[in-house]
Amino acid sequence: MTHTLYILCLALFCIGLYCILRKRNIIKIIIGVIISEYAVNLLFILVAYRMQGRSPIYSPDAAIENMVDALPQAVVLTSIVIGLATTALLIAIAMRIYEKYKTFDITKINELRG
Repeated sequence: MTHTLYILCLALFCIGLYCILRKRNIIKIIIGVIISEYAVNLLFILVAYRMQGRSPIYSPDAAIENMVDALPQAVVLTSIVIGLATTALLIAIAMRIYEKYKTFDITKINELRG
């Protein structure tokens, strides 16, 4: 069962990577970045998951047999915030490109020389 989840997570990442590399519309590229970010977050959560795991915060007895690792959850929360900022920046850049060139198609933007 868990191997299937890892394969589905990899498939989700590949879908996002396909959108980033093959699409020519800036909005579709941004959606591909979002899908890839969510696939990586899902992978972190899958790595930390344990069947019938207990929270490390509340433990009535001193046994630490089946504790869930809280570090990947904290990393995912941080990643969500960073992903939100990255997405907002990408959307702002896409809006500025549209204001200047009147298109979201990256093949029609030939004047991007710096």
